[in-house]
Amino acid sequence: MSESQALILGCAGRSLTREEVSFFRDEAPWGFILFSRNLSEPEQVRDLVDHLRDCVGRHAPVFIDQEGGRVQRLRPPLAPDYPAAAALGRLFRDSEEDGLRAAWLMARLIAFDLSRYRIDANCLPVLDVPVDGASEAIGERAYDREPKIVAALGRAAAEGLKAGGVLPVMKHIPGHGRATADSHLELPVVTASIGELMKHDFAPFQALNDLPAAMTAHIVYRAVDPANPATMSGKVVDEVIRGEIGFEGLLISDDVSMKALSGDFRAKTAAILAAGVDIVLHCNGVMDEMRAVVSAARPLEGRALVRAATALAWAGKQDDGKENELREEFAQYFEAVA
Repeated sequence: MSESQALILGCAGRSLTREEVSFFRDEAPWGFILFSRNLSEPEQVRDLVDHLRDCVGRHAPVFIDQEGGRVQRLRPPLAPDYPAAAALGRLFRDSEEDGLRAAWLMARLIAFDLSRYRIDANCLPVLDVPVDGASEAIGERAYDREPKIVAALGRAAAEGLKAGGVLPVMKHIPGHGRATADSHLELPVVTASIGELMKHDFAPFQALNDLPAAMTAHIVYRAVDPANPATMSGKVVDEVIRGEIGFEGLLISDDVSMKALSGDFRAKTAAILAAGVDIVLHCNGVMDEMRAVVSAARPLEGRALVRAATALAWAGKQDDGKENELREEFAQYFEAVA
């Protein structure tokens, strides 16, 4: 078996091309990620997941963004539609007990959905805390504007995924909520002081710093590193993410193909790894871009390998929850539309 590369890659369509099979077999990414373009009907999704793993000769983790609301790759009839995170926040403000229970239930039900397709990692919870004037890139994806509420609901969601055997990946560390631009389209620059950031933006990540995996933010924090976005900043990674926040788990970049990051793909990949990020994520399945990313990749080894193994071991075992009973309970709070 080939040595795993410190990469998570996507594929172009609903089945793998010969070129993709050969590429993944040769380059051996550590994991894969799926998007709506890859998903049509149940057997197709399961076959694609199995084929991706066959390419690398092991049970590679398969990731997805299944948050609820507008960011939900599996849609009916593949999985129910769920409310956005902000709806959980509103429920929490009416009843903390109900909000926490609903957040746990929703994540546990999402884990049932993902397990049907042998998908074992979800980029959730979103721990970003919006402020007035921020971009709607986060918006309703955030649980609330109060860091303590975000942390509490994020913890419940992470535990719900874990109970269903799914690895949670918190995002976007150290905080995307204050950004006034959408990092899919341009590079946001945050000018808040380090004191403001610690109290507000970074606080939910610090509260959940024991979670096993996190995804970075493509944002410049001028108070920390005015020259580089967090994903490419050794200062942000060392001093903020590993230091002030105290996160010791697996650090995954946000998508390297987003417009926030400048430069060619080889240079971007090299900069991300040099900054201390453990794994580079490339999502869109464009082969020329993936080849450039791979040209600057490195084996997953050392502390990054240990963190990856720890993350995979964190989840994996499902509780004995009864899906029908849990869905009926969740319906007392929200309707998940099948």
